[in-house]
Amino acid sequence: MRFSYIKNTVLLFVLVLVACGNNANPNNQNTPTVGANQLERYLPLIKNKKVGVIANQTSVIFDNKSQKKTKRHLVDSLLDRGISIQKVFAPEHGYRGQADAGEYVKNGVDIKTGLQIVSLYGSNRKPSPEVLKDLEVILFDIQDVGTRFYTFVSTLHYMMEACASLDIPLVLLDRPNPNGHYIDGPVLDMRYKSFVGMHPVPIAHGMTLGEFANMINGEGWLNNNLKCDLTVIPISNYNRKNPYLLPIKPSPNLPNPKAINLYPSLCLFEGTNVSVGRGTETQFQVFGSPYFEAQKYTYQFIPKPNFGAKTPKHKGQICYGKYLKKTAFLNEIQLNWLIEAYQNSKNKSVFFNSFFTKLAGQTMLQSQIENGWTALEIKKSWTHDLNLFKEKRAKYLLYP
Repeated sequence: MRFSYIKNTVLLFVLVLVACGNNANPNNQNTPTVGANQLERYLPLIKNKKVGVIANQTSVIFDNKSQKKTKRHLVDSLLDRGISIQKVFAPEHGYRGQADAGEYVKNGVDIKTGLQIVSLYGSNRKPSPEVLKDLEVILFDIQDVGTRFYTFVSTLHYMMEACASLDIPLVLLDRPNPNGHYIDGPVLDMRYKSFVGMHPVPIAHGMTLGEFANMINGEGWLNNNLKCDLTVIPISNYNRKNPYLLPIKPSPNLPNPKAINLYPSLCLFEGTNVSVGRGTETQFQVFGSPYFEAQKYTYQFIPKPNFGAKTPKHKGQICYGKYLKKTAFLNEIQLNWLIEAYQNSKNKSVFFNSFFTKLAGQTMLQSQIENGWTALEIKKSWTHDLNLFKEKRAKYLLYP
C-alpha cells in the first residue's frame, strides 16, 4: 500500500515536470502550445493600437529558446515589443493573484510597469464605457479550470458584453482546461443566475475559455442579442482528453494538480457549514467540520489565517473530516462525500446555506440530498439536460 502511494506520488511529480516542459517548449509538435506563445498570430491584431489587457499571474509567455524553461508575464513581454498597453484589467484574486476568494479587489497602479489597474471584481464587475472609451482592442489571457462557478468565465462574459456595445474587438489567447476531460453536474437554471453561474451549463462543462466565448456569442447570451467581435487564438497540438497540469497555480487556494482535479466536486461544500481546507496547506484536498462526530471522521485539521484565506471558515476550531490527497484522479463529479457529510452532520437544519443554490445552479440538488437520494439517482436526473447541453456545445468546440 505504501509502495503504491510512493509510486503514484512519483508519477504525479513526473507529470508536473512534463506539463511544465510542455508549456515552456511550444515548438515541440507533441505538446500543446498556448495561445499566448503564438505571437505571430495575434501581434498583427494589436500592433499600433491602444490595448487593454485582462490578465493575472497565469498570463505568461514561455521562453522556448531558454534551456531553463523560463516564463515572462504577457504584459511585460508585450511592452518590450512596443505594444501600446493603456491599462490592465484584474479579475477575482487580482492582477498578481494574491487576493482571497471573494475579497474586494481594488483599482490601482502596477508598481513594475506604472500601468493603471482596473478591478473587474467588486462593485464594477462589468467595465464602464468610460473606462473602455480610449481603447481600440482588448486582449484576454487568463488560465481557467473549467467549472461554471470559477468566476473568470463571468469576467469574460461581462468584458465581451462591454466590448460588443462599443464595437471594440476582443482577442482571446486560449489555454487548456485541466478539467476538460469530462462533462458533469446539474445544468444551471437561469432563475438562479449569479456571478458564480451566469450560463445554462453544467458545473464541469468540458470547454476551454476560447470555446466558451464562442458559445456565449453563438447562443446569444450577451444582453440585447449583442455579438462580440471575437478572435480566439487557439492552442495548437491540444487534445482535451490528455492530462494537462498547470505550471502556475490559477488562484491562491488551488495550489496543485490534486486540488484542481478535486475542485469541481469539493466547491459545493462552500455552500455548507463544511470547510474545504482554506486556512491550511491542503486547500481543496480535505473537507471537515466541527459539527461532525470524531468517531466517524478521524482526520483532523484546524483552519488558521494564511495566504489566500485571511478569515477561513471555522478558524481556530478542530474540523473532523477526510483527507483526499491520495484519492484516484477524478473523471466525474464525486457526490458521495457531500451526501455522506450531510447524513453525518449533527444538525442537518444548518448544513446548507443560501450560497449552495448559487453553486449548484438550482434548488433540486439540495432537496435530493435532504430526501436521501443516492449519488447514482441524482446523476440520472441530470442526464436529459446534459445531453441537450452536449448537443449545443458540439458546435463551438475547437479541439478533439
